[in-house]
Amino acid sequence: MIRNLLTATCSIALLISSVSAEDVTEIILKPDVANPLAYDKKAFTVKAGSKIKITLENKSAVPQPHNLLIIKPGTLMKVGALANAMLTDPQAMAKDFIPESPDILHHTKLIQPGQTGSLEITAPSEAGDYPYLCTFPGHWMLMQGVMKVEK
Repeated sequence: MIRNLLTATCSIALLISSVSAEDVTEIILKPDVANPLAYDKKAFTVKAGSKIKITLENKSAVPQPHNLLIIKPGTLMKVGALANAMLTDPQAMAKDFIPESPDILHHTKLIQPGQTGSLEITAPSEAGDYPYLCTFPGHWMLMQGVMKVEK
């Protein structure tokens, strides 16, 4: 009886640990080798509501800081314009060049050359094309891509 109870308890514990350790989709972004002011991936696809970890590895021949913002669909130009406007903000570096906007869903801080930073998030529940970009001055126009969220 006790052996059966212990076996059942261990089985339940293993089941719970496998359920709580949900599958996490991992994406690694880097500055592109040919153009270090662009990401090496222009797009990636994730499942709506899934757990994802996006790591920005700032390893490039051109030593510049980068950040990573994930924004709402259709807001790239708007957030890009806000990023450009930060050039006149004396506190921009302290703000990691992240503009204030409700269109920004997730972001890293500025990742310095040779360092990495990660976002551990749940993908949006709504399918769509969610832009990602770097808002360090002058970067967003080239350093961008699309997180495709599918049902």
